[in-house]
Amino acid sequence: MASDAPAWLRAERAEIDNHESNGSWSVIDRSRLPVSRSLVRLIWVYKTKRDGTKKARLCVQGYAQVAGVDFDQTFCAAMRGTSLRALASLAASMGMRMRKWDFVAAYLQGELEP
Repeated sequence: MASDAPAWLRAERAEIDNHESNGSWSVIDRSRLPVSRSLVRLIWVYKTKRDGTKKARLCVQGYAQVAGVDFDQTFCAAMRGTSLRALASLAASMGMRMRKWDFVAAYLQGELEP
């Protein structure tokens, strides 16, 4: 809806601010791009959370990348279902409570080789 436009723009601005504060990228002039490199295309992914807040994520179009050229490692910080069930079982057996965390932006802190 057009009435949601300001909320979506705030969500996009928050995502860009997260990337800038984490040093996720640097802006370069296209003419300075080495011939052996290609620009990575990005897309916006939008989601309305259960509480009605808007989330915008800037994602790389991974299908456009070539393994060994554009990247050589992948990583996803996600917990397997079996690990979560084991952790919940352990917490219950010890009389502990589990809480939910929502990390706004989680980035690996590593240097990329040019």
